Amino acid sequence: MTRYQRGFDVDAAYAHLMRDRALAAWMRRLGRIEPEPGWRKGFDPVDALARAILYQQLSGKAAATIVARVVAAIGSKRLHHDTIARVDDVVLRACGVSGNKILALRDLVAREARQEIPTPRRMALMTPEAIIEALVPIRGIGRWTVEMMLMFRLGRADILPVDDLGIRKGAQRLDRLETLPSVRALAARGARWGPYRTYASLYLWRIAAFAEGKATASKRSQD
Repeated sequence: MTRYQRGFDVDAAYAHLMRDRALAAWMRRLGRIEPEPGWRKGFDPVDALARAILYQQLSGKAAATIVARVVAAIGSKRLHHDTIARVDDVVLRACGVSGNKILALRDLVAREARQEIPTPRRMALMTPEAIIEALVPIRGIGRWTVEMMLMFRLGRADILPVDDLGIRKGAQRLDRLETLPSVRALAARGARWGPYRTYASLYLWRIAAFAEGKATASKRSQD
């Protein structure tokens, strides 16, 4: 049984991607990207998913304020079944949590209580697709959210979030396309970047940001 490591060899990833002439030109232009080593930090899937739910569709500052209120209300920095259960929906509403997000949080922690959320130890033995299939049934959790977790918290090396607009814009700029590539076309284009599609994604985000005149790519969920 394969055990997946958290993190990957950036030197090997860089050398591999330099084989793609179009991408290599941008890599030289942008310089070497050093990933934020979030995978070296402790990882709590339930807490990470709860925070991802709270951050959805909000600016980082607004979301951080709401999270701080929730943490104060439950008396714990750990967002789990046993801590979120300390407060009712009225209290969460007072913290600024929307009705849909309250339903999502309740669904998440109910699944945790039923032991339906894979532990980090179990995730280490699961393929990325298996992790996605296990987590997307949670209300409010989509494929993109899990892909960000896989990339930035679990350090999986071969993730290409083809539905991400920034990724598609980066690919469009990379290959000088008139329109955004389709999801299928982008997946096919990215096949040559495996097994380091996560590192390629970092460059695609940076290429998109460069094209829009930004100094750096926008922060992503959980990065």
